[in-house]
Parts: sequence; structure tokens; C-alpha cells
Amino acid sequence: MTPAARARFRQQLLDLRAELLEEGDIAIEPGRVDAAAIGTDEDAQPLAEMSQTIASSRNRERTVVLRLATVALRRLEEDPESFGLCTECEEPILTKRLELRPYVELCVECQKTRDAPRGGARKSITDYR
Repeated sequence: MTPAARARFRQQLLDLRAELLEEGDIAIEPGRVDAAAIGTDEDAQPLAEMSQTIASSRNRERTVVLRLATVALRRLEEDPESFGLCTECEEPILTKRLELRPYVELCVECQKTRDAPRGGARKSITDYR
């Protein structure tokens, strides 16, 4: 990878990290304002729980991306020649993949292996017998 490409990815990672830090966590609204009040709206509680779940999930995902971006920046600074190489097989990661997610550590093939389904006998979505 050229020094110019590494500089471009470094800037992308810095911008991503700054954006994530600036946005902060999504506020998780309490389920009920008054714990003693049950209320008459049957849909309010499930909707509030769903909103809490979504906000919590987004906060976790943002935390993961922030950590990965920080690790990628450290890798760029400490060992710039290894940036863009898969951490498992040491083959180059596709530039398009890095452009979309500059913090990735694995090539597509190694990522497929890591994400392989675990257990279960079901082979397809229609295999329900």
C-alpha cells in the first residue's frame, strides 16, 4: 500500500473516530416516568422497551466501531506496512473493503471463516422439518 493510500485511510479513521465521539451515546429513555403508574396505553410499555433495545444496540455497535477504529489507527502508527494486510493470513485486504470499513482486520475469506455458522442441522431457510 502506498504512503498516500495509508494517509487517506488514516484521515478516514480520524474522521470516523471524531464523528463517533462527537455524537455520543444515544439516550435510553426510561420505560416509565412514574414507577407506580401503569397507565392505560397497552402499547406504550412494549414500544418503550423496543426503543430502549434499539438504542442500547446502536450504542454497543458504536462502541465496537470506535474501538476498532482506534486499534486500526494504532496499527497505522506502529506498523504502517502491515496496515491493509489480513491479520490472519497476511494477504492484502481489498481496497474497496478498506474504503467502506477502514478499520477491518480480516480479508473476506478469513472473515467468512470466522463468521461461519456454528452448530445446528438447518441448512436453509426452508429446512424447517
